[in-house]
Amino acid sequence: MPLSHKYSGILGLLWVTLIAAPISAQQAEGEAPDPRPNVFFDCDGRDCNSEYYRTEITWVNWVRDREVADVHVIMTSLTTGSGGREYQIDLIAYGEYDGYEDTSLFQALSTDTDRERLDGITHALGISLANFANQSGFRGIVTLQGSDVTSGGPAGTRLVSQGEVDDPWNLWFFRFNGSGNLDGEETRSSVRLNTSLSASRVSPTWKINFFGYTNLNRVEFDLEDGTFTDQRTDWNFSQMITYALSEHWSIGALSQASRSTRTNQDFRAELTPAIEYSFFPYDEATRRSLTVFYNIGPAYRNYIDETVFGQLEETKWEHSLEIELSQRQAWGDAGITVRASHYLHDIDRHNVSLRGDVDFRIVRGFSVNARGDIGWVDDQIYLSAGGVTDEEALLRLRTRATDFNYGLTVGFTVLFGSIYNNIVNNRFRGAGGAAAMAAYRMGGGGGGGGR
Repeated sequence: MPLSHKYSGILGLLWVTLIAAPISAQQAEGEAPDPRPNVFFDCDGRDCNSEYYRTEITWVNWVRDREVADVHVIMTSLTTGSGGREYQIDLIAYGEYDGYEDTSLFQALSTDTDRERLDGITHALGISLANFANQSGFRGIVTLQGSDVTSGGPAGTRLVSQGEVDDPWNLWFFRFNGSGNLDGEETRSSVRLNTSLSASRVSPTWKINFFGYTNLNRVEFDLEDGTFTDQRTDWNFSQMITYALSEHWSIGALSQASRSTRTNQDFRAELTPAIEYSFFPYDEATRRSLTVFYNIGPAYRNYIDETVFGQLEETKWEHSLEIELSQRQAWGDAGITVRASHYLHDIDRHNVSLRGDVDFRIVRGFSVNARGDIGWVDDQIYLSAGGVTDEEALLRLRTRATDFNYGLTVGFTVLFGSIYNNIVNNRFRGAGGAAAMAAYRMGGGGGGGGR
């Protein structure tokens, strides 16, 4: 028998043996009932570090599918006024535990490290799951111990309200960022310098934000007919003031001053009063939201080059209406936004856009997702009469005339096999980078191959 056939047979037998061993072990383990609750973790966004939570909370069964879960955990978050984040953890029970629902909150400071933030979320999540386990009959897996503040803690220990806190900053929060980036190769180089500064104050009644940034971008390419070099500096300063009229109504004002070379604007300034109505109370925004936003005001533009309409500067009034719906429920999440605007001097100069996303679990183990946007554009009054060079078009350094824009992503996910997701194995964590580099070289991105 040829050696190749002999070794292929041995390798095949070894492969079957390696696969069969874990399966038989899993079946043997599955014969004994597990007294731990099945938990499905549902999170989309920042700090959805499921590996960390699974490593720290080991007294539950983490499952891959909502349909086999005893309790569904939905974690959402919003930015706080001080630059931190507030995390909301909702528990929804199924099956024989149907009817159990619970919500807990955790606030992370803007100065917290990643570890401190993850530990805080884990603590809040663990307490929520422990409450469910104790109230749903999962005995002996975890114990909750309360603290008696009247005897065990310092005298007078209690929760205090925001008004009782002695805050020398009066809720104001400031942030300054700076970064530089340099990259290139033999025929290309780029330099990016960015700075930003923000100041904000958020209270239950007022929301005040100031934000500004500057960007310096320089690129250089060696081409067959010479060297292409481009350097641009853009900046922006914006302000927003919002006042809460009621549980559903808000009013405010937006203003902006900026420079944008991509849109041929050497200087732009605008001031727009605004009003918003929320069909649901604002404190439910992490789970469901339906808002209507309207603003109106003048905008002054001073152009770098003369526009296609023969203008070097102009002031135009414009207004816009935006309707936004978002949902994050047990079946998945979805959102849609419709925005329409036009200039008051000419209703034909308008811009209408529609964007949406959905992630929907159809049946156990099967979900579909889609992201898309489309826009109808007829308001590009800022376009340069001189047009755009080929280099500017390829590098997207200047905006080109268009009647529409669009984007679409569609996908699906199929899950099958073991329902359990308890084990975390951190070995060979760098192998992903090695594989990516190998693929990069195979695609001609590196010089590792022979000649």
